[in-house]
Amino acid sequence: MGHAGLQAETVTFRGHNGDEDEAYYARPLHPGKFPGVVVIHHMPGWDERTTEVVRKFAYRGYVAIAPHLFFRFGPGSPDDVAARARPAGGASDEEVKGDVAGAMAYLRSQPNASGKIGVIGFCSGGRHAYLVACTLPGIDAAVDCWGGRVIVNSPADITPKRPIEVITLSKSLSCPLLGIFGNEDKNPSPADVDRTEEVLKRLGKNYEFHRYDGAGHGFFSSDRPAYRPEQAVDGWQKVFGFFEKHLAASRAEAAAG
Repeated sequence: MGHAGLQAETVTFRGHNGDEDEAYYARPLHPGKFPGVVVIHHMPGWDERTTEVVRKFAYRGYVAIAPHLFFRFGPGSPDDVAARARPAGGASDEEVKGDVAGAMAYLRSQPNASGKIGVIGFCSGGRHAYLVACTLPGIDAAVDCWGGRVIVNSPADITPKRPIEVITLSKSLSCPLLGIFGNEDKNPSPADVDRTEEVLKRLGKNYEFHRYDGAGHGFFSSDRPAYRPEQAVDGWQKVFGFFEKHLAASRAEAAAG
């Protein structure tokens, strides 16, 4: 159920190594205890699309936050910062883990927090969602939207910033995982998704994957040629249903409050 009133703002929090980071934060205005969602932005950066996703979750009755993973590349508009960050490979895995952990702590410190938290990431953020779900405690559900390089197909994909093939961490996956993929994507390719699913199935993990014909990379993005409205509508329904299922205990608390 949507909530007509919400508040959105830029906040500061402590991220990796105690660095003061900024984040976009949104919450429903009516009183209650709400589950939280950390939105991990894509390689294009901490952009307008990211803030729209944060507000989308707040409208649905979540407290949501998107940490600015590229802030270490200096001041400026999000587009300018992203233009510096992308050629440098973006944020390192360690920075992402620290910043997401800090964003989770920020959510849990708020008086309207139920304590339940999900994470969702898109593109490089999808890989990061898989990474943190395998390495950070306290995540109740994770969504990987077309995260590339969970499976490594080239030695060049292993770098000082990305020193490990994330799929090798799957044994430590500590929460239910939802995957959303386009069958016309090349990174991850359908073969990459097959291999990821084989690993999760072999390990007995709680996961569900949804794959869409006629869709490629970034098909949720309504401001891009890759947008596929029919597939995106269904994909978002899968995301909201997944979080409702796995964060439902706190939803019941909110209703009772």
